[in-house]
Amino acid sequence: MSVAKVIELVGESNVGWEDAVRNAIKDASKTVDNITGVEVYNLTANVRDGQIMDYKANVKLAFGVMDR
Repeated sequence: MSVAKVIELVGESNVGWEDAVRNAIKDASKTVDNITGVEVYNLTANVRDGQIMDYKANVKLAFGVMDR
């Protein structure tokens, strides 16, 4: 691999931030091949009645560009 492409995604979970990252990778891997790395650059959450309801993780995924 000499060239990598990077895409930005937001993963979501009602369990935690690590699960949100896993969900982003899992969902992306359904349509993106050769994922080689992940950068987590922002963690946020929705809060209701003093409790975290939804965890969100902004991630950048890198994957190799196929030679043709």
